[in-house]
Amino acid sequence: MAKERRPAVEGWFTLDPTDRTHEPTGAEPIALIGTRCSDSGTYFFPPERVMSRAPGYAGSELVDVELSTIGRLWSYTDAQYQPPEPFVAASDPYEPFCLAAVELDKEKMVVLGQIVPGISVDDLKVGMEMELVPGVLYEDDEAEYIVWKWRPVAAGSTESAKESVR
Repeated sequence: MAKERRPAVEGWFTLDPTDRTHEPTGAEPIALIGTRCSDSGTYFFPPERVMSRAPGYAGSELVDVELSTIGRLWSYTDAQYQPPEPFVAASDPYEPFCLAAVELDKEKMVVLGQIVPGISVDDLKVGMEMELVPGVLYEDDEAEYIVWKWRPVAAGSTESAKESVR
């Protein structure tokens, strides 16, 4: 029996986005949820819930928006050591993974996230096109805890897309 899939962080992303103009091949769609200042047009992620931090726009209305699912690799590194708690390792023993900073096309903001398994720093190059896909952060006896991950668009074959959700 398949485990329930739960977001690892509530309210930061949806697995049922309204904009389906870009759906990764073979992977379920996902979109980050951010907020946009209605007066300045400034985007925030994670979603801002108190007030706009845009200079000169405190008190402006904040609107929830789905952020772009495509961007350009701005920077990257690998996590060769296990991060401290509250991080939960997906495997025992710990397996290193890559982290990416991706500039979203429309919003011109940088969002951090893990790179899908199977992609190493040797496969990455600043400026390459990246797409957002869902992935398992960790699992327990009851559920898989899902987060967003980044994958090079060139790696978007059906086979690699099926692997990206792990």
